[in-house]
Amino acid sequence: MWLRSQVRRATDHVLPGVWGAGRWVRGRMIPAVTAWGSPGKQRVLVVAPHPDDEVAGCGGTIILHVRAGDQVTVLHVTDGRRSRALGLGPEAMARRRHQEARESLAALGVERWTWLGLPGEWTDRDFVVALERLLPQVRPHVIYLPSRIDFHPEHYRVARAAAPVVRRLGGESIAVRVYQVQVPLTRVLVNLVAPIEAAVPDVLRAYGRYVSQAGSLRSTLRMKAYAARSHGLAGMAEEFWEMSGAAYAALHAQEPARALVDTFRGLRLPALTDPLGFLRGRRERRRLLRLATVAEDASTHAMSATAPQAHTRRRARAGGTEAGADEQP
Repeated sequence: MWLRSQVRRATDHVLPGVWGAGRWVRGRMIPAVTAWGSPGKQRVLVVAPHPDDEVAGCGGTIILHVRAGDQVTVLHVTDGRRSRALGLGPEAMARRRHQEARESLAALGVERWTWLGLPGEWTDRDFVVALERLLPQVRPHVIYLPSRIDFHPEHYRVARAAAPVVRRLGGESIAVRVYQVQVPLTRVLVNLVAPIEAAVPDVLRAYGRYVSQAGSLRSTLRMKAYAARSHGLAGMAEEFWEMSGAAYAALHAQEPARALVDTFRGLRLPALTDPLGFLRGRRERRRLLRLATVAEDASTHAMSATAPQAHTRRRARAGGTEAGADEQP
């Protein structure tokens, strides 16, 4: 047992550097993507299925928004009671994660927070009603949403329930940014990257508040390091797939043909298998890119008569690299 622990510790220390070097090499073969930026005074909404998804998916970017003078609102959909960490029961875990979320958001600089806190058994309607009420209040310019490239059932449920609401109430005015948690979007889909190295100390403080989720969050820090290497950036970065509400709705218009857990793989606690997270599900990522691009084209074509510049702007959200690009570890 001791030897196995030492071997795992050694590989987890060495292998991320090896895999990161592979990401750097592959990144030099792919066209650069848009760098994150904000004009300031934007209204931003982050939808997190669980308390900790916001810091795992876009914690550094939240800090950048706050520093740019943007108004950031975070919505926590569930109370996270299904976690079995620390040996806590459901009620105790829900209370613990509520407190952890409060402290983590303070570290991120977020002052506007909506705790929906749905319990273990919840319906899509419970969430939809809350989102329909919140969107007109926040009136976001940008909304960060869970990824279709995921296998967690509640991540998928929140994403699918949110998609038609965002399209209906947000129209074409909202920029949807899909964030990754444990399953990489990969350079097939990524079209926006946020360099967060300057925010890393605050990101780590926010991570540290989620004591109950420390184990599951560890791999998401590797994801940010891999992202930086892929784009030739220092330290850490966060990647997004930006699109319109119409494209996001198209991704969720139909149920997946097969179980998501059989389609995608996330980064796990041992770093040994990290490349599999980037390789598994390549064909499905390309299929989803085509779906989003078709929806984007239809949406921008309808707008082009009244807003000639909209076509170019929206096309930048249609997808990341070319659909045929292979993803290498």
